Amino acid sequence: MAFDAAAAGKACIIGAGCSGFTMAKRLKDYGIDYDCFEMSDNIGGNWYYKNPNGLSSCYQSLHIDTSKWRLAFEDFPVPDDWPDFPHHSQLLQYFHDYVDHFGLRETITFNTAVEKAVRRGDGDWDITLSTGETRTYQWLFVGNGHHWDPRTPDDYPGQDTFAGYQIHSHHYEDPFEPYDFRGKRVLVVGAGNSAMDISSELSQRPIAEKLIISMRRGVWVLPKYLGGQPADKAVLPSWMPMSVGRALARSKIKKEIGNPEDYGLPKPDHEPLDAHPSVSGEFLTRVGCGDITAKGAIERFEPNAVIFQDGSREEIDAIVWATGYKVSFPFFDDPELTPKDNRLPLFKRMVKPGYENLFFLALAQPLPTLVNFAEQQSKLAAAAVVGEYAFPDHAEMDRVTAADEKTHLGHFYQAARHTMQVDFNTYVRDLHQEIEKGRKRARVTA
Repeated sequence: MAFDAAAAGKACIIGAGCSGFTMAKRLKDYGIDYDCFEMSDNIGGNWYYKNPNGLSSCYQSLHIDTSKWRLAFEDFPVPDDWPDFPHHSQLLQYFHDYVDHFGLRETITFNTAVEKAVRRGDGDWDITLSTGETRTYQWLFVGNGHHWDPRTPDDYPGQDTFAGYQIHSHHYEDPFEPYDFRGKRVLVVGAGNSAMDISSELSQRPIAEKLIISMRRGVWVLPKYLGGQPADKAVLPSWMPMSVGRALARSKIKKEIGNPEDYGLPKPDHEPLDAHPSVSGEFLTRVGCGDITAKGAIERFEPNAVIFQDGSREEIDAIVWATGYKVSFPFFDDPELTPKDNRLPLFKRMVKPGYENLFFLALAQPLPTLVNFAEQQSKLAAAAVVGEYAFPDHAEMDRVTAADEKTHLGHFYQAARHTMQVDFNTYVRDLHQEIEKGRKRARVTA
């Protein structure tokens, strides 16, 4: 059955991070006409250190927590000489090499932001650019990321009186700029990957005088290596139920690392993998060596101190808020496309019923990798554009979405960070099955 790519109309891609440019590559492969707009001066998005658009969360020492074995694009292998866990500069160079290898750079319009995206009565999209121009497209792909709009608490008693330095981890660059943390009493708030990395870095004796980490609840900190190899390199067979796989993984984790409280951390109120895991090869050692002091939740602030809920008081010079991000789409005014409490249920984490010409790319928190997540999603999206794939009806889309969320989210505790979790292997397997179902529907309706 032949499909006419030219008849599909034109697509708009918002963003040239790894989600945007892999979608561009797929559209180019299909011969689909598209424009890709990037507000910065180059590709890379979140992995572009010191990105002039101010939206990158990279800090100087950052290494990705996903091993090279799991982050490679399907048709573009990572360099052979890479370490297991590459530095952000290596990953960015890999992105540049990919874009240049497939001739994508000339199809991206840089220094141009999408300021407004409005769906017309006929279903097309009016896209207003930072240049003032408005263009109309038949398809819209959103790849603006979800680690750029920092969420900082502002409701602690006395917080407005605190006189010390405050920064969100999003804006943290290194121990010396834009703030010199040497000799300072530092509080890191949070228990995610950024909190683990930054507290491990700042707690080194030549830097902070004292490093305290505030954790509202205990977490399981997973190592980067298990059994002498990258932990995410081990893949359970696809036929194994997720619950069985989690049980085996939990047993392995407990055997390898023991209990968090044995290191001096708060005792978790959940099992391993019942929360988005925090991964660090250094944090537990720093805690065990006394370089990091763990505290519970914050009770209130004083001008130069923090009082914790256990009643203890610590004088503090600086705070790093590693408290996550808000999911934001500033170019949408449609309330149907506005996340509520970071939650936006989508069919296959991509499409809202009734908006089948709008695709959200990589709006998920997959384990173990986000880098090539949109590459997988692009297979369904491009097939839909050219008519090779047909969506089910809205009731079926809602049913599948609810079932998928139960599968991927049902074992997590309720939190803003647990609204978009998916298991990468399970998701990709189900996605490929859905693509085949959609191809059959397309053949029936053609």
